[in-house]
Amino acid sequence: MKTIILGAGYGGMATATALKPTENLDVLLIDQRPYHTYYTLLHEAAGHGKTVTTPIQPLLQGTGVEYEQASVDHVDLDARAVHLKDGRVLDYDKLVVSMGSETNFYGIKGLQENADVLKEIEDAEKIYDWVNKAFEPGYTGSRDVIIGGAGLTGTELITELAQRSEELSFKTGLPGLKLYLVEAGPTVLPTVDEKLRERAIGVLKDYGIEILTSHKIVEAASGSVTVENQAGARRQIEGGKIVWTGGIRARNLLRGEQIVGGPGNRIKVDQTLQAQNYPDVFVIGDMAAANASDGAPVPSTAQHAGQEGRHTAANLMRLARGEALEPYEPYSQGEFVSLGGLMAVGAINLPGDYRLALTGVAAHIMKIATHVRWELNIK
Repeated sequence: MKTIILGAGYGGMATATALKPTENLDVLLIDQRPYHTYYTLLHEAAGHGKTVTTPIQPLLQGTGVEYEQASVDHVDLDARAVHLKDGRVLDYDKLVVSMGSETNFYGIKGLQENADVLKEIEDAEKIYDWVNKAFEPGYTGSRDVIIGGAGLTGTELITELAQRSEELSFKTGLPGLKLYLVEAGPTVLPTVDEKLRERAIGVLKDYGIEILTSHKIVEAASGSVTVENQAGARRQIEGGKIVWTGGIRARNLLRGEQIVGGPGNRIKVDQTLQAQNYPDVFVIGDMAAANASDGAPVPSTAQHAGQEGRHTAANLMRLARGEALEPYEPYSQGEFVSLGGLMAVGAINLPGDYRLALTGVAAHIMKIATHVRWELNIK
């Protein structure tokens, strides 16, 4: 059973590293980079230059999975063909698609041309280099930073930059960065429990971050954005660095006459994570429009991508042994939001529908533990 895994993000790596050498199962993992990125730590790379990648090849020892560095152009599901950008075409019996998401700019005028994003390590390095440059002697540009989007990524990034700004300000004697957090919705961190959200907002304010909720970015230019509040009033904000974290959509790489699309360009899958109308194709992570047995959508998080990957690995081995597939049922262990330094907020889900809320150092430790658990799962 010739199987190809596309993408070495959380879903793809979880699939590959959970596999064991199995008769009748030949697996190839393809990714355009030779390393796996810890995407949930990209804000730390952007703020403090932390190393957030690890080589792929050593992680595959003992799995029976081969690795090839290549870029995918598109996949023809009807022909069972993976088209690579170097011109090669690979056929498959089973396919696992876990190629993540891309930034959604929602057609906002000038945003894609003038804003940075935080999707890959190169993006983090670009932000990190700019922050350091802004504190060098002789720098004359604007030292204001505008972050669009106050979800998990935007909030973690802006607090990391705030902490880094304090460090560099103390070191150089220069004023710190002026930071703006712009959010079209009514609050920051909308998926976080209200009390934890209030604690996070307090931390943002303590850093001196200007929070503009219920303000949408309607236009971006070189060095500025125009925001509009619910009353229609507009304001221009100048900034030397603009970063957009306000939305994602699945990568548009799959072609097929019978594809069933879901929200955000995702592909609808059944309970076994197989694409509807394409039972030989498993779609997981940000590219999948998956639902729990009660119909609730599966969140697009690293935690759930990892679950889906491990479940898909088990189902691939079942297929190779001629066994029936088992349905996937998501579960949430909780979530934690880094707020710079040793500060974090979050909650652990306990048996009986109980949640244990944590803040400060305790939450920070749990955030670290979540990452360590992931590392142990793939090594």
